[in-house]
Amino acid sequence: MDLVMKLPQNIWKTFTLLINMAKSLKLLISPSSKSITAGELVYTSQNSSSPEVMEEIGKAVAEGNLQKVIGIVKDEMQSKSKYTVKIAVTGDSGNGMSSFINALRLIGHDEEDSAPTGVVRTTQKPARYSSSHFPYVDLWDLPGLGATAQSVKSYLEEMQISTFDLIIIIASEQFSSNHVKLAEAMQRMRKRFYVVWTKLDRDLSTSTFPEPQLLQSIQKNIRENLQQAQVREPPVFLVSCFSPSFHDFQELRNTLQKDISNIRYRDPLETITQVCDKCISNKALSLKEYQMLTKRLEAAASPSDDTADLERGLETYQRLFGVDDGSLQRVAQSTGRLEMGSRALRLQNLLQMDRRLGLMMCFAVNMFLRVLGSSLWCGLWNFVIRYFRHQRHKLIIEIVAKHTKTFLRSALKDSTLPPEILWEGSGLPSSGIQAASGGSFC
Repeated sequence: MDLVMKLPQNIWKTFTLLINMAKSLKLLISPSSKSITAGELVYTSQNSSSPEVMEEIGKAVAEGNLQKVIGIVKDEMQSKSKYTVKIAVTGDSGNGMSSFINALRLIGHDEEDSAPTGVVRTTQKPARYSSSHFPYVDLWDLPGLGATAQSVKSYLEEMQISTFDLIIIIASEQFSSNHVKLAEAMQRMRKRFYVVWTKLDRDLSTSTFPEPQLLQSIQKNIRENLQQAQVREPPVFLVSCFSPSFHDFQELRNTLQKDISNIRYRDPLETITQVCDKCISNKALSLKEYQMLTKRLEAAASPSDDTADLERGLETYQRLFGVDDGSLQRVAQSTGRLEMGSRALRLQNLLQMDRRLGLMMCFAVNMFLRVLGSSLWCGLWNFVIRYFRHQRHKLIIEIVAKHTKTFLRSALKDSTLPPEILWEGSGLPSSGIQAASGGSFC
């Protein structure tokens, strides 16, 4: 008799426990504002897509037409193959910026098209140079800091630093406060930049320290000055402009070639991908708030239909996002990459891969909801049943949205980047990059 009397109290305690558990799960399944590359620094450049193209991409993502998204982005990437990368060379006056540009172009100081050099200040206004070693690249020799302005801020404005894609900060003799301020400004503007220490031949000839110790001392000084200003350490190269075949010059060239490719391809693709991620997140949010979802849950027959209901819901959501079986096959056929025609998500796989969904679909929860759905309660607990069904569907939508982001990011990278860029530094063939990108749902 005591057990019967305490039954409503025990049910209420269990119900409260489940509600608290559902609230905790809600925090776990809420969409994150961070993209999957949030730990990486996203750089800014002038090589961005037009608002019209971005709008067209966003509309195709909202429609769940990933085949169209890939087609638009592929055309956009092809148009950027001949984008002229603008590189600014700057620093304190007298640091040898002009000599560095000549050495980078592998030409002598007395050649016709060389940047003028000398003991006195020679660069009075920005000068543009090109090089056959770096096609579709403009090297801009800027007047040294202090030559035309009294402050770093006014110098940046006068030289229009924001219009450049990459900045090379030249230093010699000392890494001054001006160099640090330039580095701070580059980080604040999210620009790619290098620090290049020139005139290393003079340092080596006048120093009493062994060469390894001197190189280490210079690098340590630059690193410590940047760390004190909380500047993320950029690539640092120690070179001699009169010996462009020695020291870090070859490493500098290799890094520059990679970053030119990044500016042309990877940076705009990353921006496009972030737009796609945002559109997918917005669509997921709209679906989770959609009133038809609530009406559908209210019309559901009984807890025993939950598995079949979730399977139908999963198929519907995947079709809306464009990652159902048919859509994936069409993407594979249009791109010529059969590995993209992977099967869509299946509910049983999700239950094994996602512990949150597994918990919400476990035997104990289902049995408890079945008890609450019994006719003995005359529908008293139907709101609890609807609440848990709603949370399950929200979680399914969140998982499908995450899967869509992963698939689309991999598909865009694999379908739109040139093979030499795609394989650069990965050590993988193009078909292997999809597997390495974390697309475990595919």
